[in-house]
Amino acid sequence: MNQGYPTTIYQEPDLHQSSLVLGWSEDAGDLGRKVTDYLNLKLKGQEFAEVEPEDFFPMGGVAIKDNIARFPESKFYACPEHELVIFQTDSPLTEWYKFLDSVLDVAERHCRVRELYVLGAMISFSAHTTPRQLLAVLNSAETKEVLSQYDLNRDMDYQTQPGERPTLNSFLLWLARERNIPGVSVWVPIPFYLAAMEDLQAQRKVLSFLNERLDLKIDFSNLDQEIRKQNEQLARARSRFPQIDDCINRLESNLMLSEEENGELVRRIEDFVREGN
Repeated sequence: MNQGYPTTIYQEPDLHQSSLVLGWSEDAGDLGRKVTDYLNLKLKGQEFAEVEPEDFFPMGGVAIKDNIARFPESKFYACPEHELVIFQTDSPLTEWYKFLDSVLDVAERHCRVRELYVLGAMISFSAHTTPRQLLAVLNSAETKEVLSQYDLNRDMDYQTQPGERPTLNSFLLWLARERNIPGVSVWVPIPFYLAAMEDLQAQRKVLSFLNERLDLKIDFSNLDQEIRKQNEQLARARSRFPQIDDCINRLESNLMLSEEENGELVRRIEDFVREGN
């Protein structure tokens, strides 16, 4: 059912005062997709709507990843038991305002969304042994106060450079504020040599915050086991290859690597993981 804006509603979700979690598909470490996939799996999210791609994505080419064609998708999932809406999407290349406004239209009209959580990842030149932290950008002082009890760094200072476009996350927070929807953009730094794969510790950090804030009661035992496996795999890489260990030791000591060393570390880690060591 089309409502006059570029979305299709397959069925009305049984939501009364919900929270919206939005994850982008192109984040470092595939963070947005991995976190929203995990939430959908654990909370049995059911697709109920999507934003039609034609106005926002070029349809002349198709992305290929792992030999599978990927078409742009922007889909809504409902978890009525938890009053949760999950929106998993590729980043629009054009018509940002129209796209984000359509997302918020669905959130307000069909889900009665009361708050917004936007997920993001950033590249960090730190070691994977460094504890992950969450950085938060909020769209009001009231929201900042409400979230003061959580493990969030809420004191970020950033100014869009003159002539530059604001990020999608910032634009969405502004549009949400215009609709009186409290919003927060949650960012987690990901070690640069895990950015092309996945950072399970980063996923766990974001999921733990959402679990606590939204009272989702998720059992993370399976994810914790995967984190242990990933850490063991990286430990094996360090023990087998002195060059890897030397680079990570220097990162752990807050020493910068050269651009060439960064590239070599990424290549060696990716090769080691790809070979299933």
